[in-house]
Amino acid sequence: FYRKNIPITPIKSIMYKLALCSLLAGSAAAFAPSPQSARASTSLAASDVVKGPYDSELGAQAPLGFFDPFGMTAGQDKEKFEHLRWVELKHGRIAMLAVVGYLVTYAGVRFPGAEDIPSGFAAFSALPGQVVAQMGFTLFLMEAANSPTPGTYNNFEPEFMGDFRNGALDFGWDSKSDEWKKKKRAIELNNGRAAQMGILGIMVHEKLGNLDTILPFQN
Repeated sequence: FYRKNIPITPIKSIMYKLALCSLLAGSAAAFAPSPQSARASTSLAASDVVKGPYDSELGAQAPLGFFDPFGMTAGQDKEKFEHLRWVELKHGRIAMLAVVGYLVTYAGVRFPGAEDIPSGFAAFSALPGQVVAQMGFTLFLMEAANSPTPGTYNNFEPEFMGDFRNGALDFGWDSKSDEWKKKKRAIELNNGRAAQMGILGIMVHEKLGNLDTILPFQN
């Protein structure tokens, strides 16, 4: 696809990317389960997805259905499942903040007085000790305010683990139907899953040294 002193034209570049995607898709097909052993097909229909003990719970949706490849919920009761769901939701929320924070700082946006602090992993060694201490103290307060039951504060009873309204923030949530609430919770959960993969990919590419090829807007 490339010869010395001959740049790749936009059309050739597109063809190169399509060919690469085709190769990756072909490689992934080699790891797909055989028809005899597979319980799920590639169809997006809800009736075709893999079933499990919690296949009707939030997050178990097409195309994967109830996805637990490591068997972490095997033999676990509902309380344990709810805890694992909360852990996933919490990690997803943190990852969404991480992606936004990384992209904003990568683009050159800074608070006053932090103009010289780089983005990415290099920021850790450049942060003043007072800033690190403030971050740690803030995280401690956030954890303490929502323990032992996440979301319980000021005599507020959460609807689910991760419900942090605490009797102050509602935005009309209580007036919505159960179907609407479940849909919104599923959207947040899926966005969190995507963000976890996104921040992981960003960190890997930064360490590989080719982040500028996928994020060409660094300032």
